[in-house]
Amino acid sequence: MRTTLTLDDDVAILLERNQTADKISFKEIVNRTLRRGLADLVAEPAPVGLYSTPSRDLGRPLVPNLDNVAEVLAVAEGDRFQ
Repeated sequence: MRTTLTLDDDVAILLERNQTADKISFKEIVNRTLRRGLADLVAEPAPVGLYSTPSRDLGRPLVPNLDNVAEVLAVAEGDRFQ
């Protein structure tokens, strides 16, 4: 199939670099690149592993019971609590 492509400058430069490095025709490098790109588009994405947050020991709590707000504020603010 013959067609006309309008390539962005950066894409044309990358194709020309690969063409020179692989010593193949421009037609071959364009077809190879399109095949790889199209294969990536239809491929299943790789499964993402689950992330586990590591646990840390924070020590004993300063206030054993958070139900008493006055006690929590007294511990948090020290002598400034009224």
